[in-house]
Amino acid sequence: MKEAPTKENVQKMAMDAKEENKRFFKKLQKKIPGNLDEIVHRFHEEAFETFDCLSCANCCSSISPMITDKDIERLTKPLRLKPSQIIEQYMHLDEEHDYVFNHAPCPFLMPDNYCSVYDCRPKACREYPHTDRRRFSQLLNLTLKNCEICPIVFMVVERLREKLS
Repeated sequence: MKEAPTKENVQKMAMDAKEENKRFFKKLQKKIPGNLDEIVHRFHEEAFETFDCLSCANCCSSISPMITDKDIERLTKPLRLKPSQIIEQYMHLDEEHDYVFNHAPCPFLMPDNYCSVYDCRPKACREYPHTDRRRFSQLLNLTLKNCEICPIVFMVVERLREKLS
């Protein structure tokens, strides 16, 4: 990898690599290495050692997580609101009938890129960027999309492509 992805350049870098990544993922789906999760998780750890999410917050600035009823219930404590009030004030149903935030950036993203509800944030936020999940091969389509948003995902995919191509 020549240039390191940053908040500012990750989308362009991902778009430039998109077709190559699509071909790579298609090939990977045909023959998934038995140790894929182990490899991806190692690259995930290495990427997090070199990149500080608080310097970026692209995920919080540009996409909304899917929010479950359990997430809404968890948010009642820090927000001191009833679930119905949280939904009314912050959310809507998307095309797939999932709750998402009304607007980007996330309503809980603070100017310093910290999350005001961090301890109670939605599950999708806690699991993002999903590069340390088990059965990574089931997340390839999502990973391709996340390459455009998250420098860490981009780094993991670049390293994976270098190792397995």
